[in-house]
Amino acid sequence: MAIDPSFSEYNRAATERIRRMNAWSEAELSRRVGEHWTAAMTLAPLAFWDRRVLFVLDGTERNGELYLPQIDTTVNDLALPLWAAIPPREAQRLAL
Repeated sequence: MAIDPSFSEYNRAATERIRRMNAWSEAELSRRVGEHWTAAMTLAPLAFWDRRVLFVLDGTERNGELYLPQIDTTVNDLALPLWAAIPPREAQRLAL
């Protein structure tokens, strides 16, 4: 199955938007973007789920068939205090 090239362009553009956040101050990264989230906190789950995808791809390659670990999307909400504890610059670094 061929991969739609628009996904690669979308990913490149999204990564560039995160990189531009290097110019943001600590205050800007700490700005609230919802009831429980800051701009920096939105980056930590990106890093987590990206690493999960790599874990699945590695397992699939190793096993020769689709590897789907038992993981629930509620992990994101359960980990909210962890995301909040990550310093803003570190959250950005992890997302890249």
